[in-house]
Amino acid sequence: MKFILLDKVLSIEVGRRIEAVKALSLAEEYLGDHFPSFPVLPGVLMIEGLLQTAAMLVRVTNDFRQSMIVLQEARNVKYKSFVKPGSLVRMEVQAKNIEEQSSSFFGASYVGDEPMVEGRLKLRHYNLAEENPKWSSVDARIIREMKQRAQLLGAC
Repeated sequence: MKFILLDKVLSIEVGRRIEAVKALSLAEEYLGDHFPSFPVLPGVLMIEGLLQTAAMLVRVTNDFRQSMIVLQEARNVKYKSFVKPGSLVRMEVQAKNIEEQSSSFFGASYVGDEPMVEGRLKLRHYNLAEENPKWSSVDARIIREMKQRAQLLGAC
């Protein structure tokens, strides 16, 4: 299953920081299983939202050179509160460094001014064709889709 946890990029400073939002609706498929009588955004998806926000900054900063941007490490993750349906989650990510094949960030999510989660993320970036040249067309398709998504979300 694939979840897109960014609805809009509010601001971006290429190579430095990004701020994005996700409007959490009761219609989100995963809420039906994650405590049906007390639906909340699963903690792992709170981290995924920060990861997707950081990945968008990497893509724009590195001019969409890599198709794959994956979580390598999450450290010092602190959950502060529950995110309930009807909330507007604001994700702020600050880059510590962005290089060609890896990057690191500090990220935090908020509902209003109340913190929800914070932590340090380390990402790895690469192309599938590095493993198998036959996958270069898949890299090209993913990069094209990520460019379109970035434009729709207001990241570029």
